[in-house]
Amino acid sequence: MELQKQEAQQSPSKRLMDKVAVITGGARGIGAATAKLFAENGAHVVIADVLDDLGASLAESIVGRFIHCDVSKEEDVESAINLALSWKGHVDIMLNNAGIGAIDGSITSLDMEHVKHLLSINLNGTIHGIKHAARAMIKGQKGGSIICTSSAAAIMGGLASHAYTMSKAAMDGLVRSAACELGVHLIRVNSISPHGVASDMLLSAFKRFEKVDITLEELKGHIGKRASLLQGKGATAEDVAHAALFLASDESSFITAHTFPIDGGYTSAVSHMSFIYQDPK
Repeated sequence: MELQKQEAQQSPSKRLMDKVAVITGGARGIGAATAKLFAENGAHVVIADVLDDLGASLAESIVGRFIHCDVSKEEDVESAINLALSWKGHVDIMLNNAGIGAIDGSITSLDMEHVKHLLSINLNGTIHGIKHAARAMIKGQKGGSIICTSSAAAIMGGLASHAYTMSKAAMDGLVRSAACELGVHLIRVNSISPHGVASDMLLSAFKRFEKVDITLEELKGHIGKRASLLQGKGATAEDVAHAALFLASDESSFITAHTFPIDGGYTSAVSHMSFIYQDPK
């Protein structure tokens, strides 16, 4: 322990030294990138996911812990928090990252059973995470940071299916109300809203709707051209992970109840009329 403290003092990168983090949906994608980055910065990480093999392998590689967790089941989320408590005695960071998409189609023909299933994970799963992380943090009396993975779809219409958009917009509202209640305990609650992260899920949707065969690298290039003000650059899982790192660290100790878009400016401005900024010839 003394050696770890000395290393933390010597290395400015250890921004989460000895903090304990629980990450739902942490086995791949944004969750996995964040788990790795948190561990690199000194955190002890519990990965909670339904992808047992991927999650267990990643947890072993970062000297963390893995637990099977279906976030739609409150008892599974509570068990993930309890694992962190039994392992290290406290919980400092909760990243509610687990989620699903892919309920497409017209609002006039939505299958409400599919909608209920999506909400049970994307919204109820987030409620479960905030509820049980907050309980542990309140008992620990040291505050904490709760982060929820939302989406640019909650900010701007037309970026995702109706049900997915609704689930993420509701999440952002929950973040604000939870931050209001939990602030007295020095627990901060924020959300991060990625847009255009090249992932297997986005790749599958792109192939289905655009009717083209495209690789993940080609998708990244496509996003950089059409879905970002930073021409040529699309978002990566690592970009989102660094935003989560900031919100998890003490550097953001006066930030709560906010949504942080990680979108290359896409939801704030359009570039198709950028010719107006050219000097007349």
